[in-house]
Amino acid sequence: MTAVSTPSRRAGSSGLRRGEAAAGWIFTLPVLIILGVFLLIPVLMALWVSFSDWNGRGSPFAGDVGFVGGENYAAITTGGGLAERDFGIALRNNAWYVLLVVPLQTALSLFLAVLVNRAVLRGRGFFRTAFYFPSVTSTVAITVLWLFLFSTSGAINQVLSWIGINGPNWFNEPSGVVHNLLGVFGVTSGPEALTQGTFLGVSWWDWLAGPSVAMSAFVLMAVFTTSGTFMLLFIAALQNLSGDVDEAAMVDGANGWQRFWRVTLPQLKPTLFTVLTLGLIGCWQVFDQIYTGTQGGPGKTTLTPAYLSYNSAFISQEWGQGAAIAFVLFVIIVVFTILQRFLLRDRPVSRRRARQYEVRPAARKGTAR
Repeated sequence: MTAVSTPSRRAGSSGLRRGEAAAGWIFTLPVLIILGVFLLIPVLMALWVSFSDWNGRGSPFAGDVGFVGGENYAAITTGGGLAERDFGIALRNNAWYVLLVVPLQTALSLFLAVLVNRAVLRGRGFFRTAFYFPSVTSTVAITVLWLFLFSTSGAINQVLSWIGINGPNWFNEPSGVVHNLLGVFGVTSGPEALTQGTFLGVSWWDWLAGPSVAMSAFVLMAVFTTSGTFMLLFIAALQNLSGDVDEAAMVDGANGWQRFWRVTLPQLKPTLFTVLTLGLIGCWQVFDQIYTGTQGGPGKTTLTPAYLSYNSAFISQEWGQGAAIAFVLFVIIVVFTILQRFLLRDRPVSRRRARQYEVRPAARKGTAR
């Protein structure tokens, strides 16, 4: 009887699993179709455009559109012309933007989260709303406000004048901040090794110029508008932490900074990775502020790869180069995300540190007594 019933049960279980699998595919099929039509197919089309000489007229799959291989990628990386130099300038501008915005917005959002998460703080709801408000405001509106604040006679220069500083014409000043600081000490040109050597058509001396004064204003705007969003992520993470470990550290005599640095912050590592990744992606894709504010000026010092991709495709009708810039940008974002994941990975506790927490025999005897 057992030999007859076992295959029957297996056949029934297998049929049930097939039914569940079919139901699962039916439920996910609409999402797969939407993702395929509106995400996968456009990405594949853009990838084809980056390897073609399509001029934006007609279908990119028409018979008169030719395959040019890596010609568009070569034009922006090794072409030696204006396209390579513009791409190099855009990468330099965006690299300084990322280097400043990501750490500043992460540190500020974590500080605000810890501040408004304190139980003793009165009016926490008001402060959370106030800090988050810039994040829900239109980027265009914030950019226009920033143009007024940082104009020659704007509020920022007025405040600087109170302490004797003659503020610059922020959005019309192309000079680099690092070069300006070096100029204070009399350094106005770099060594020959930096001025003669180039990368992507830009000399190493210009790579080290720092963000322009105009880009610095955009850096401040990005930190102001995005810190509120990431503050909410940190608040959610802080409220999910158990207070037992913190209390144990307090009993062991740890002060407030030690409890934050050695107890709270390690537990926030998953949220920290999310914030850094989202910040990195957003910074490399900065576009709307540039389009609304300066359109790459002054002197291309606020030009970014995202805006250059748009400008190459829609203005210069170089659709292949525009798509190539977009895919190079995609590779950069993926590489930096993997690098972040590697740096923030969980590491095993070293033997030296583990020995610090071992209970020694003498201590055991003393405890037993």
